[in-house]
Amino acid sequence: MQRDDEGVLSPRLRLGNVVLRGAMFGAVGAVVAAMAALVVGDHHDRMEFLAVVGGLCLVGGGFFLLIGLYFWSACGGDIRRVRDWRSVTSQFDGPTLVAPVLVRLGALALVVAPAAFGLYDLVDGASYGSWLYSH
Repeated sequence: MQRDDEGVLSPRLRLGNVVLRGAMFGAVGAVVAAMAALVVGDHHDRMEFLAVVGGLCLVGGGFFLLIGLYFWSACGGDIRRVRDWRSVTSQFDGPTLVAPVLVRLGALALVVAPAAFGLYDLVDGASYGSWLYSH
C-alpha cells in the first residue's frame, strides 16, 4: 500500500471488503457467544442470556450498519482506514474514519444475532439432563 498526497493509504476501503471482514469477525464472535453460553449453569439463565445477546446484537447491529452506511454514502468515496486518523484535518473528515468501523461492527453483530437465536432454539429443545440443557 502506498500513501497519496494527503498521507492516506491507497487503495481506499471498499464496502464489500469491510462487510466481509465484519462477517468473519462475527463468526468468531458467534463462537465466543456459544462458549460463554455454555459457562452459564442454569437452563433458564442460559436461555435468557442467549435471548438478550441475540436481541442486543440484532438491534445494535442494525443501528450501527444503518448509521455506518449513511456516513459511507455521505463521504463520497473518501473512506479511510483507522490508522489514517492523522490525516484528518477538519471536523468534517471524521466520518471518513467512523463509517468503516460502524459498518464492520454492524456486520459483526448481525452475524452473532442469528447464531445466538439458533443456539437459543437448540437449548430450548434439548432434552432434560443433556449437556446442552444444563442443570
